[in-house]
Amino acid sequence: MSDLSSPLDEADLRARVQTIVDEVLTAEGSVLAGVSDDLAPMIETLTDLMAGGKRMRPAFCYWGWRGAGGDAAQDEAAMRAAASLEFLQACALIHDDVMDGSDTRRGLPAVHRRFAGLHRASAWLGSPEGFGVGAAILLGDLCLSWADQVLLTAGFPDDAQSRGKAVYDLMRTELMAGQYLDLLEQARGGGSVERALTVVRFKSAKYTIERPLHLGAALAGADASVLSAYSGYGLPLGEAFQLRDDILGVFGDPQETGKPAGDDLREGKRTVLIAVAVERSTPKQAAVIRRHLGDPGLGTEGVEALRSIISETGARDHTEHLISELLDSALCALDSADIDPTARDVLTGLAHAATKRSV
Repeated sequence: MSDLSSPLDEADLRARVQTIVDEVLTAEGSVLAGVSDDLAPMIETLTDLMAGGKRMRPAFCYWGWRGAGGDAAQDEAAMRAAASLEFLQACALIHDDVMDGSDTRRGLPAVHRRFAGLHRASAWLGSPEGFGVGAAILLGDLCLSWADQVLLTAGFPDDAQSRGKAVYDLMRTELMAGQYLDLLEQARGGGSVERALTVVRFKSAKYTIERPLHLGAALAGADASVLSAYSGYGLPLGEAFQLRDDILGVFGDPQETGKPAGDDLREGKRTVLIAVAVERSTPKQAAVIRRHLGDPGLGTEGVEALRSIISETGARDHTEHLISELLDSALCALDSADIDPTARDVLTGLAHAATKRSV
């Protein structure tokens, strides 16, 4: 692997993905402008949202393709297919923020909040919040549509495109299933660590790493052994990635996460971290968790009280240990995978990047 600041920048991936995203937004912005000038805020909002992000999913898709022996003549097609995942991710983020009632995303107002603000500033009729939610749902739907469009026009032969689309369709179904299970856990007030891990697997692990790898591999025409090796690497790594996100959602620096400190606590997210803390809490600690978790007006004192309980119960240390175990399992599977050596090096770097983010 080259001596770059991040494995995400190998093969100029982030810059190339951004170029493709910008091209798509420019083209689709022209389509929307042809409908009405009133649609300009939709493209402006999406341009701001999609100017940031780690580009993890495109990276795993592209290097999954490279690892499986993808034809160098189709390199640009592979990058376009990988970039399609950024539009799927934008859809997921926009809709997830609506479901969670989040105020911010990547340091900016969440899409539904931004459109509510537009409504309020324009003194339009009706509810600003209702308008914001409706606009966000529609913008997320547009992103989902454009993700299909970018993937299916990436430039692969029909047989490769068909293989890739089958993986892509499965990935979307798993993602929506995981999102529903996440909603269900919050409605039920949380449950076992096992149930929380099921949400992690389907809402994040498969969608973030395993299926993007499979998409790249399918486009390259990989056999079952490569797909199996990618699962052995991608599933535990995807779970570790989400567990790291869970820790960041409670203990992370807002400058790094783009969200206020303790935002996951205000949203009442029933993560593995919280499930472990609840299982290990004393009656007094459990009462504090019930009182504060999910309180949208939770202040600094409440955040600190919950953080202390999470640490005192050993939930944070336990989750860190799980992350280490899952990372080791992923790297072991990668070491034994019969894939391109350059891709193996980059995927090793990506595994560390996905799990070692600072708090």
